[in-house]
Amino acid sequence: MADGVQGIVEGTTASYEKTVTAEDIAMFTEVSGDTNPLHSDPDYAARTRFKEPIAHGILAAGVISAALGTRLAPDSVVIYLRQNLSFRAPVKPGDTLTATVEATSVDTDRSSVALNTTVSNQDGVDVIRGDALVMVEALA
Repeated sequence: MADGVQGIVEGTTASYEKTVTAEDIAMFTEVSGDTNPLHSDPDYAARTRFKEPIAHGILAAGVISAALGTRLAPDSVVIYLRQNLSFRAPVKPGDTLTATVEATSVDTDRSSVALNTTVSNQDGVDVIRGDALVMVEALA
């Protein structure tokens, strides 16, 4: 299949942007059950290297999922198979994150796409770097 998987070829990119709010962090705490006070207690966080509450790493990584699920192949089904993450900098309430995914290889026989994944903040600092593998299929 010369046109890759559902039109995705090596070098195809997609991105998604989101501003993280204190409310997002509170909702993620509730949904995930991760009540680590680093994310919600300013007094506790002040005693850490971060000096203020920070977002959960997996909450920040969620923008990668949004880029994959809504922007990479919007008319197809994208299924996460694997994700490797390296958390490089904290995310604070008010930070605007941009996830960028780039296809590095396409396996048409398995309908899979390998990608580099990056999440950067509004200052251009990479807060997360990694790679992912997804399956991409046409809607039935």
